[in-house]
Parts: sequence; C-alpha cells; structure tokens
Amino acid sequence: MAGGRSGTHPLRGRQVECETLDRLVASVQGGHSSVLVLRGDVGIGKSALLDYVRESADGCRVARAVGVESERELAFGGLHQLCSPFLNRLGRLPAPQRDALGTAFGVAAGPPPDRFLVGLAVLSLLADAAEQEPLICVVDDAQWLDKVSAQTLAFVARRLLAERIGLVMAVRRHALEAEFAVLPRLTVGRLSDSDARDLLTSVIPGRLDERVRNRIVAETQGNPLALLELPRGLSPAELAGGFGRPDARPLASQIEESFLSRVQALPPGTRQLLLIAAAEPVGDVTLLARAAATLGVEESAASPAEAAGLITIGARVRFRHPVVRSAAYRVATAEARQRVHRALADATDPDTDPDRRAWHLANATAGADETVAEELERSADRAQARGGVAAAAAFLERATELTSDPAARGARALAAARAKHQAGGYDAARELLDAASLCPLDEHQFARAELLRGQIVFDSMSAADALPVLLKAARRWEPLDAELARQTYRDTLHAALIIDRLPVGAQLPDIARAALAAPPGPPPQRNDLLLRGLAMMIVDGYQAGAPLVLRALEAMCTEETSREEGLGWFPLAARMAFDVWDFDSNTVLSARLVELARAAGALSVLPSALLQLVSNRVLAGELTHADTLIAEAQAIGEATGSRYLAHYVSLVTEPWKGREAEMLKAIDAMTRDADLHQGGPGNILSASEWAKAVLYNGLGRYEEAHTAAERGAENLRELGLAIRSMVELVEAAARSGRPARAAEAAHRLADMARASGTDWALGVSAMVRAQVSAGPAGEALYREAIERLGRTGVRVTHARAHLLYGEWLRRENRRADAREQLSTAHEALSRIGVTGFAERAWHELRAAGATAPRRTAESRTALTAQEAQIARLAGGGMTNPEIGAQLFISPHTVEWHLRKVYAKLGVHSRKQLGGAVLEGTAITT
Repeated sequence: MAGGRSGTHPLRGRQVECETLDRLVASVQGGHSSVLVLRGDVGIGKSALLDYVRESADGCRVARAVGVESERELAFGGLHQLCSPFLNRLGRLPAPQRDALGTAFGVAAGPPPDRFLVGLAVLSLLADAAEQEPLICVVDDAQWLDKVSAQTLAFVARRLLAERIGLVMAVRRHALEAEFAVLPRLTVGRLSDSDARDLLTSVIPGRLDERVRNRIVAETQGNPLALLELPRGLSPAELAGGFGRPDARPLASQIEESFLSRVQALPPGTRQLLLIAAAEPVGDVTLLARAAATLGVEESAASPAEAAGLITIGARVRFRHPVVRSAAYRVATAEARQRVHRALADATDPDTDPDRRAWHLANATAGADETVAEELERSADRAQARGGVAAAAAFLERATELTSDPAARGARALAAARAKHQAGGYDAARELLDAASLCPLDEHQFARAELLRGQIVFDSMSAADALPVLLKAARRWEPLDAELARQTYRDTLHAALIIDRLPVGAQLPDIARAALAAPPGPPPQRNDLLLRGLAMMIVDGYQAGAPLVLRALEAMCTEETSREEGLGWFPLAARMAFDVWDFDSNTVLSARLVELARAAGALSVLPSALLQLVSNRVLAGELTHADTLIAEAQAIGEATGSRYLAHYVSLVTEPWKGREAEMLKAIDAMTRDADLHQGGPGNILSASEWAKAVLYNGLGRYEEAHTAAERGAENLRELGLAIRSMVELVEAAARSGRPARAAEAAHRLADMARASGTDWALGVSAMVRAQVSAGPAGEALYREAIERLGRTGVRVTHARAHLLYGEWLRRENRRADAREQLSTAHEALSRIGVTGFAERAWHELRAAGATAPRRTAESRTALTAQEAQIARLAGGGMTNPEIGAQLFISPHTVEWHLRKVYAKLGVHSRKQLGGAVLEGTAITT
C-alpha cells in the first residue's frame, strides 16, 4: 500500500492525514455529515489514504467509485458505480426524484431529467441508506469522473449536513475539478526524508548503499509510490554500490515508465489480458473473461500479473494503482487496442449496455464507418434522454469523425455542437460549428447554426457581443419558422434590455424595428401582443406600446398557459408588468413563474424568477417573505456554483433596510461575481445606482441620492430600473434644490402613467407631481396619491406617500395634520421594516412636536434566512421531503433546521409555525 504502514501510525508519515480522516469518520458516526477532497500528485498516497478510511470506518457501510479517463464521456458512469448498491431503495424516493434517477441510470424510460433533480435524488438515496448505518463514500481519481457525475457529487457534497454521510474524494493536484474547488480539501504532501528512508528500507531486502539510499530519496521527492516502484529497476549491484544513472525526467513519468517496463516484461498473453482489463473500466470479471476468450487468451494468463502485484481479480477487477491501468493501455499498439475494443464490443450485451458497446465499437474503428456512426447517434439520443448532455456530445462528435458523407457529416457536427454548448463546452462547440459550416447545410441547418453561434457567444462571452448574432439568426428564421423567429426576437430584445450599456453600433430601436417587421407567429396572440408592445414602446414611445403590453398581460393572467410557454414568455411578461405599472399582473405572473420553474426543476429560470417575486414582495411590504425567497436563491447559487443572482436579489431588499454598509457590500459582491463570468451579466450599473438612490433618499442624504438617480435614469428606453430611478430622482432633486430637474422628471413619469392608467402608475404620478407643486394643487395631488396607492398592494410606496405628505404639511406649518400623516407613515414603514424611511419619519415627527418613541420591527428572535424559509414552508403544510426538494437539501437537514427553529421560537411542532408566529421575526445573514 503506497504510504507504507508503521508500528506507531497507520501509514508511515501520514499521521496528520490519518487523524483528519479519523475525525471525519467520528463525525459521521456521531450523526453529522462530512466532506473532504484529498489533493496531491500521482503516487503521493491518496489511494492509500482512501483504503485507510475504508478499513477504519468501523460500524459504517462503505461505497466506492473510481474515475477512469476512458469513461469520462459516459454520462452518470461514476455516479452509477457509487449508487448501484442502493438502487433497491429507489422506490423509497419521492416520485419525481425516483423517476429522474431511474431515467438517468437507464433503468426507466422518461423525459430528460433535470440535472439538479438527479442531484437531489442521489442526496435522498444516500441519506436513506445512511438511516440504517453511517455511510462512507470514497471516490478515487475523481478528476476522471464524467462531467455530470462530478457536478452531481459536488452538488451532494455542498448540501450534506445531518445525514450521517462521509464523502472522501481523491484528485490529482493539477487536475482539481472546478466543481470540487469550493469543497473542504487536504493537500497530501511529500514524505519527510526520514520517513522516506524508513519506507525504502522496509521494501528493499539486503544491503543498500547509503549514497544510493540518499539519491533515491532525493530523486523520488518523498513520493511513496516512487519509493516503492523505482528501485525495482535497479540491479542488486546498483543498489549495493550506487552505479545507476540519474534520471532527469519528471517523477510522474518515471513512475509510469517503471510500470511500463514491468508490463512489457510480462508474457504476451498476460499483457493482452491487462489491456482488456484496462480498456474495460467497470471491472466486470465476466465481461473480461468473455472478451479474453474471444481473443484466445487463457485464464491462466492473469497469474503473472497477479504475482507481480499489478492487478487483483476477485469479485471485481482492480489495478494496483490507476497508473498501472494507464501503463497497460499505453504499452499496446493502436492495432492491439482496436482488436481489444472490438472484442469488448462483441462481449457486451447490446440490450443491457448498448452505449458502452457503441463506445467500444467507436474505439475499434480506424476510418469512416456509417454503421458505427449510426450506433453512436442512437447512444447520443439515449444519453440526451437521461440528461447526459456531455455524453451525448461525445457520442455525436465521434459519430461526426466516422462520417464520410458531407451532408450527414454537417448534420452530425451541428448536433454535436448543440450538445457541446448545452454541456458548457463552448470552444469545442465553436470548432464543431466551423466544421459544420464547411459542409452542405440546408436553410434550416444554416439558421440553427446561426442561432447556436449567438447562444454560444451570449453564454461564453457577453450578451452585448451576442446581440448582432442573435438578431441575424432571428432574421434568418423569419421565412422558415415564424414561432422560432418570434422567440429569438423575444430573447434578443430581453437580452438588450438587461445590458447596462449597448455595444457600439448596436441600437435598441433597430432590434425593436426588426421584431416589428417580422411576420406574426402562430397563436396564441398574447405572445405577439407582448412582443409588439415592447417593440413599439422602444420605437414609437412608451405611450404607443404600453396598451398592447397591458392587453397581453391580462390574457396571460387569465388564459391557460402550458409549462413550456410559461417558462419561455413569463420572464419577459413579469418584467413588462413591472414596466407598465401593472402590480396585479406582476404579482400573478411572478408567482406563477416561480411555481413553474420549481415544478420543472428549471434552475436556469428559477433564480431570475425569484428576483421578480422578491421585487414584488418588497413593494408589497413583505420584506420577511422576500428574505426567505433570497435564501432559496442563495441555495440555488450554492447548488449551481453561481451566486451572482443571489447577490443581485439581496440588492433588491438591502436599500430599504437603511443599512449602507450591507448594501455596498452586496454591490461589491455582485460586481465581483459578475467579473468571474466572461463578459459579465448586465444591469449591474442600473441596479447599483437605483439601490443607492433609494438608500440615500431614505437616509435623507439627497445630494448622494440625486447623483445616483441621475446615473440610474440615464436611458429610459431601457425601462426597468431606469423608470424606478426616475421616481427617486424627483424626490432627490426636489429636496436638493433642483426644482426644474425634479419637474422635468415628474412630467416624464406623468406621461407614462397616463399611458398605463393603473392606480399604481397614476398614484406614483400624483406623488411625484405633488413634490413639484405648491399650495392647494400640491395638497390635492398628495391626497390623490394616497387614495390611489391605497387601492393597490404597493404598501411601501403608499407609506412613502404618507411620509412625503406629512413632511409637506410640516413645512406648511400645519403641525397637527403633519403629525397624523407622519404617524401613519412611521407605523407602516416600521412594521414593514423599511428602516431608513421609518427613521426619517421619526425625525419629522419629532420636528412636528410629537413624542413618539422609535419603533423597530418587533422580533421574537432571530432566524437565519434558511431557517425562516423552512419554518414558513413547514407552517404552510409542506412535508420535510417537499421542503427538501424545493431548497435542494435532504429531509434530514430540514428536520435538523426545524429543531433549531422550534428552540428559538419556543414552539414544539410545525402546526405552531403559522404566519403570526413568524410575523416580525428578524432574519440574520
């Protein structure tokens, strides 16, 4: 065993590592989950440490998986290794999880499962297995896991908490997967010279020249496997007298060359048997025997390899070290490898494992072969059906290579490019698109290639760079597919609206004109109305397009909508409801969008859907509910490895709380997260300036609010937060001695409000116009604003109207009337938790002669955001598995959080977790 056992410590020189693993096992045995990634060079002893944790996990069940380089393209292969002992428990999972995992593993038919639903299913399956006894999962060579298995295990690792599960993975130092980078890790370093000498002495019989010992210790750099293997290449005379020649090659190369030499020294039949085992990574003894028989290799051929300690054949085939597998494969010629893969293909059951058979056939084929290419296409279809996009991409890419007909080659290259894009392989996708462009494509294929190129640019570079490509794709689709053209224009316009500043040469009106000129799509008409309304708002002005948008929104809220249509059109519709001041439609559509995204497990849509709903709930004065939604967004960010939108959603609530340091921290975190993406998402500037304007208006720092609002409202054509910044601009300009600027902004908002006609729009219009009016006219407008806004659900703006009216009354020296309005504002703003504006109202009350005490949001105690979310869902009647499915945690972790909630709130069951108990509860970050 690499690392060497000693009398005092389980592995020589690995006391710290072994103690760390002992603590991990003890934690699992004590009821808490634990995760560790062992990171180090080839041969440094990672596999030995995994063996140690397996052997020392008394009272625990152990599950094992090994990543194999040649298996990287087979979706869910590594995950299936780990989960296969527990598949008899599949029926115990909730139906959506059971179906997703069954489809992923190919044991059930169904639509492509959502990746994160598969992750949740694996988490639930392992947690269920750990109920009987603690579970230790060990994964060797995790850098060779297929992409989806690596992502799923990283998802599971981030969600483990109270399930009695230990997860230990070993990865090579320079091959640390991005998915594992955020997990707890331990770097396994070199042995000390003293431990290295002791290990070397323990494995070399007879006399060893001291100079040779020192040279070997120096050259092996404390690498246990090198210490055990490299001396095998020295003769007894060289070991005794030190006459060997130094080797300047990298240590990893020397270790592999040592194994290569040992493999080459084996009899031909044994080498061939090792090659079969190396090409068949599952370790299936029966399959090995069938393939060996096909090639005429006798059973006794394994004996020399087993005697040399290179391989063990028992219930499974196991190589001593992954480097041995690599050496056995490398030492063979290309022709020998092809013969072995052909034999393995023949030995593999086409009914039970058709994809692995197809992969062996592909590796057995040197030139073009249409039959094998068709097999690979069928495997790609099956992989897509299981959600294995990366595997489908690999099958299709190899099918392309095996295709000689130019037209078929182009079609397969285009399909492979689409799959590569879905799998995140943007560079490979571009290369395949370039290859497809050299083939004779028809009009539909050209259009799909153009659209795909735009999507790749959008995802891998920036939305700004993607706009002209997407626009070109939309135009190409017009004569071919009106619906796809409409959807592409929708996505292009939506992308243009979320970019802070359009790139040079790109004009939002040009994109909108192109959308208007496109032929109408098929029913329903509501989608055309929405798209045309938005485009007309941009081209002909807000007043021209807003009525069409309002008609579309009414239809979307009242008519039946499929899941696919909702996920495609509701993100834009909910945003447009915000832009045309239709609070009721915004409430309905944002809530339905979140429901649809949750039900579909559509995590590409859910974060932005939560953003819409958070904005809605903040305006409704439900900041506590908004905070619990933010906790869900943060959970998704942790699950997906992207926290940008979680930071963005936080920014929607922070300015209202009056906490400058926290808001600036959220802006900084959002900006830094966006910088991690090539090109970065849009709206950072607009969101940041709007947030500052709200914060500083609330704090009464009007100069700073004016500066921020001017920046945020620079381009009203972008709608969204630019309109909201204009509202803040009126207040900031009016209070900082800029009446003309305030009046101009109020006039523009009034024009928009007339086009909208909703109580929200007309109420805000009256509120901003009141701030630039005097005498009875101003007072009438304040009263109109309060009346109109009181008929809406926009409680925050309604409370602000009371505050502004009260401040005006105090300046008019009508102190008694002022106290009435200011008291109403202070009570409402305090109850909601809009701290900055509530503090402003309190100061105004004092100035008006009132002796009102400061009010704060009454808090029974403080819950974390996730605890509050779990408490709200449990109080609403959801079960632990249902809550876990929504928040991407296991039912055990839900129960663990609920116990903490009960203790904090002084309750004893979920029946007591009603709205009254949670009302006013503080949320900590």
